Amino acid sequence: MFTTIMKWVSIAALLLVAMSWHTANYQFLLEFAVCIGAIVVVMQAVRERRYLWATAFVAIALLFNPVVPVPRPTGGLFFLMIFACLAPFAISLAALKTHPLLSMPSITDRTQRSESL
Repeated sequence: MFTTIMKWVSIAALLLVAMSWHTANYQFLLEFAVCIGAIVVVMQAVRERRYLWATAFVAIALLFNPVVPVPRPTGGLFFLMIFACLAPFAISLAALKTHPLLSMPSITDRTQRSESL
């Protein structure tokens, strides 16, 4: 559930970056949200052994890294880059499914068919 929420937050942040690309008021916060979302998806992709997805999201995390900014194109290429990064997040909602964690069996389970020593 957390991974899905982070994917939606990253999609919203990318759309906000695209809408407010000329103002730098919230740019650091939006880049941080996209970077963290990409890192969460990398962890999910590695857990599912989908290394191509993990590589793509590592590139997105590096591109939107707020600590060490990477020079980016301006104008139309910037919007193309935003939508090129938006597509993997949208596709990953369907391609990378989160699997629920299974609960541990209880040691006091009454249906256990073993004899005590």
